[in-house]
Amino acid sequence: MLKWYKKLYIGDNARKKAKATVRKLNQGRLVLSFYVITLASNEKNLLDFFPASQLKQKAFRSICPMIVGLAEGYEEAMQLVQKIIEETYKSQGNTDVRIYLKKRLEEEYDDGAGER
Repeated sequence: MLKWYKKLYIGDNARKKAKATVRKLNQGRLVLSFYVITLASNEKNLLDFFPASQLKQKAFRSICPMIVGLAEGYEEAMQLVQKIIEETYKSQGNTDVRIYLKKRLEEEYDDGAGER
């Protein structure tokens, strides 16, 4: 099962097909021209991104870190990564993306929007 960030970043081009694409990826179907942005697979990097078609491989799916963004095409994926890192830096004064993304979810919960 893929892990998705609750406040998923979605590129402008990907927005129209985002729900269908997420559904297809969850079902293990092949999705072309889309990229997923994930938390880095190691501590030295901030984020990773790769073609969503790689998620067709069962072995890769099982080790895939949390998906935080969805983009259509390589250029949009690069722009989305840049946006996430810039937001992180503006908010915290550093590039610790993991902490920033966690805080975004906590802020939603604290505002009452995420009451359970």
